Formats: sequence, structure tokens, C-alpha cells
Amino acid sequence: MTTYDDRPWLKAYDPGTLPDIDIPAKTYTDALIEGLTTDPDRAAMHFMGTTLSFRQLDEMSCRFAAFLTGNGIKPGDVVGLSLPNIPQCLIALCGTMRAGCTVTGVSPLLTPKELSHQLNDSGCRVLVTLDAIFERVLTKIENQVPGLSHVVTTSIGDYLPAVKRILGKLHKKLPSGTVTPIAGKVIQSFKQVMVQYPPAKPEGAVSPESICLIQYTGGTTGLPKGVALTHRNIFSNLTQVKKWTDFQIGQDVLCSGFPFSHLAGLMFGMTAMATASTQCLIPDPRNTKNICKEIRTHTPSIYANVPTLYQMLLDDPGFKKLDFTPAKLFISGAAPFAVESIRAFEAVIGQGKVVELYGMTETSPVITINPVEGNKKIGSVGVPVSNTHVRIVDVETGTTIMPVGEPGELIVRGPQVMKGYHNKPGETDHAMREHDGKTWLHTGDVARMDEDGYFFIMDRSKDMLIVGGYKVFSREVEETLYQHEAVEFCAIIGQPDPKRPGSEIVKVVFQLTTAARKQAAEPLKSNILAFCRENMAPYKVPKIIEFIDAIPLTAVGKVDKKALR
Repeated sequence: MTTYDDRPWLKAYDPGTLPDIDIPAKTYTDALIEGLTTDPDRAAMHFMGTTLSFRQLDEMSCRFAAFLTGNGIKPGDVVGLSLPNIPQCLIALCGTMRAGCTVTGVSPLLTPKELSHQLNDSGCRVLVTLDAIFERVLTKIENQVPGLSHVVTTSIGDYLPAVKRILGKLHKKLPSGTVTPIAGKVIQSFKQVMVQYPPAKPEGAVSPESICLIQYTGGTTGLPKGVALTHRNIFSNLTQVKKWTDFQIGQDVLCSGFPFSHLAGLMFGMTAMATASTQCLIPDPRNTKNICKEIRTHTPSIYANVPTLYQMLLDDPGFKKLDFTPAKLFISGAAPFAVESIRAFEAVIGQGKVVELYGMTETSPVITINPVEGNKKIGSVGVPVSNTHVRIVDVETGTTIMPVGEPGELIVRGPQVMKGYHNKPGETDHAMREHDGKTWLHTGDVARMDEDGYFFIMDRSKDMLIVGGYKVFSREVEETLYQHEAVEFCAIIGQPDPKRPGSEIVKVVFQLTTAARKQAAEPLKSNILAFCRENMAPYKVPKIIEFIDAIPLTAVGKVDKKALR
């Protein structure tokens, strides 16, 4: 009988991919410096008409590192980056790493209360942010963040071509660049830092066990937790993904709409820099017209996005006119990609180019990924990457190993698994538990593995519904609903069943296609219900159907079920 410890997924590996690879005891900074210096004249990034080379990135990051060390910021201190995907974010990230400091990605969408929590919880000493965020958010909590000593402000327009800066100011789309002084805090502009400090090579000492990133989880229940990822974690996952995808140093052009404040976006950007790969920066992923322009101009070879962005691109007429011959991979993660949607997308970009993966902040982030050359099972998140062990255990206790094919909680161990939750030993002990003398991370995700070793994500454990004693998984129901022609996006949530205490009823929320919105609501609901009764078990059939103009999404592009509830 097949077991998880047999690693049945190994037979799905592409030729040359090893079950366990040698991962040197290096830091991400080691990989970064190699990437910065491999081909100095190669374009490091394209940003709305501006191109910066790796030579320029190298110099600018040295200036930012000199700013940190010159102001008493020591190795291990935390620097927060609250920026969209603009050059300043990567310059500051490189400089922070080279000074031996720790980065915490801060979403530009945080409220004052949320920002205060993250700055205080992480122990952030320096914050790099937009001047607009400074005025709108930071000034409201200036007396609530005593550990924050320095703020560097910048504008989206700082690295735009001159003509775009002028046009932006004429149309009042770009902030003025002036900020209000805050007592007790040193405030400088990013431009001042780049002029004032020399590009001397920094000597920030770090080891593989030093904390590289403190990234905050979404906080769907309670306050967000800081995930402490070491340089060993980040370098390990970087190595695993490089080997899996056969990344060629200095050969690829990457394009992603994942925000740098999210680990998926941050690691994609960090991978590009460490492999001397050019990247196209996308400051607004909802602006599909701009993304299409970047694709047409720079012909990326590797993409990484959330499924909703791929769907938005597919809906843009300009996207279908582009030449995708140079494109090798379209990585999809962070949320389920409906099978029907993948088929429609690949009809435009080329068969077999979509590669679904699964990961989480706590695992740096990649755990499983579909083979690049071999069998991609549409709807699955692939197989565990090298050096990674996965099991499925019961949801209730997390101790009983489930039979192959049965759903349960996915647990994982490998070199990419986090050190723990920052300053939260209790939360760390709950998530990282010992089985058979080894420490496993309990992901909180419900999944199953088929006989070939491919994994299928069913739900978050907290999103799983109990309907009349039966378990109902969101992914399973939503996949069926996506086969109905009226559905553009959908999501299911549970509501307490007034007739059965402890049980729930299934509610489904739809965002309809343009054509379906012209139909009368009640007959359409009846049609959808009839479709459900024909295609799913009675206990999975929704009891409540609701149509809304737009399903709420998180900043990353996941369905925001917290907002739906």
C-alpha cells in the first residue's frame, strides 16, 4: 500500500530533478550579490518606460545600505517597506539585505491601526513609504510607534521618465513630495538618501540562521502574525525553485502582478535579482492595459500571478493579440485556478504553459508545484519540491495519518519551513509539532493526494463547512459551479443552520458574466440550482444564492471570504 513516506510523487519529477539536492549553507545576500554582479549592464528592471541596470541597482543599494549604517541601524534591525512594485522597493530591499538588516513587507493598504500593529510587533526601526501614505496614515499614529526612528519617503513618480512626471503632476495624479515633520523621528526623502550617502560596499554580517524576512500573514482570524524566515529558509526555497524550473542565470525576463508586500511577490522579485533576471514592475495589477504594454515591449518568458489577474487579462481584448511564443511558464498560485478557466487561458497563451503551485508564507513560500516538462494535472497544485516531505493527517487532532486519497490537513517539513512566528512561542508550538521525532508544520489547509503523488487543495480548514454531518469543501463546489456559463467568479461560505445546531448551510455568492447580468435574477437562480442538483450531492447544493457586482478580493487577488461573511 502506498504511503506518504514512500514519496510516490518522485516518479512525476522531470528528468534530472533529484529527490534531495545539495543546498549550501549560504545566505540570500550571497545569492543577491552574485546576481547583481554577474552581468552589470543587463537590465535589472523595467518600470513604465524607465530601465535600471544591475550596475545601477548595485550602486543604489550600496547607498541605501550606507544610509542605514550611517544612522546607527545595526545588523538584525528591522526595515519596513510599504511600497507598491516600484524601483525604490527593490533598491531599499537590496540595501537592507546588504547592511545585514531584516525586511518586513508592509502592505500600502493598511489602516493606521494595522500599520501601528505591524511596526510595533516587528520592532521596525526604519520605514520606507510613499509620501501619500505618510500623510494619510503614518501621521495619525506618530505617537503610537516609539521604536520607529527613521522614515524615508518617496513618490511613484520619482523614477518615471521626465515627461511622465510632468504629465502626472499636470493631471494631479502624483503626490507633491512634501511631508509633515514628526517630532522625534528623522525623515528623509529617497532622493536625498541616493545623493547624500556614498556607494561604498557594505559589510553587514549575516549567517544562514539570521532572520531575513518577517512577513505578516493575512490575519483572517485575530491579528496578523509575523512569520520569521531565515536566510537559510529563503536560500533553500530559492535553490529548490531554481533547480525545479531550470532557471538559467541572466537569461529570463519575469513579469508578476503579485505585490512586493506579499511573500509571493517579494520572493519572485528576490529570485529575479538573485538570478540576474530582468523583471517588469507592475505597480497596479488591475491596469491590464499597462500589463499588456509591458508584455508587448519586453516579451517576458516567465509570469507569476494570482488566477483572478489571469482572468482579468483574458478579458482584455488586447491580451489576445499578443505574441506568447517567448513565454515558457505562467505560474499560478495563492488561490485556486478553475479548470475551465485554465483551459480558456491556455487557448490563448499555449497549451501546457500554466504551472500551478502551492505555498504559504510559513514555507518561504513554495511547497508543491507541477512538473515543468512532465505531466501537469490541471486542478492539482502538483507535487512536493525536492527536499520536501508532506503528509495528510486528520483535521480534528492532526495526529492520525489519512489513507491516500482521503482529505485531511496537509503537514510539511523541509528546509524552507519557517523558524517560527515572531515573538509568539505559543502560536509557533501550535503550528510546528513533532511527529516521529521530526518537526512538521501544520498548514491549516485541507488537501488530498492521489495515487500518483499529486496534491489537490480542498479548502482552508477554517473555511470547510459541516452540512448535516458531511464535510463540504469550497474548491470542490466552486469547481462545479464554474462550469455554468453564467458564472464569472464565485465563492461559497457557510451560514449557521437554524434547524440544526452545529451544522451549516451552503451560501454561494456569484459575480456574473456580462451576458448573464442581463437576465432576470430569479429564473437564473432557479437554473443554477437545477444545475447544482444535477451535478453535486444534495448536501453540497447551495441553499442561498446571491448575485453581487464584484466579489471582494484581498490585495493579492484572493477571494476575501472574511469580507463576504
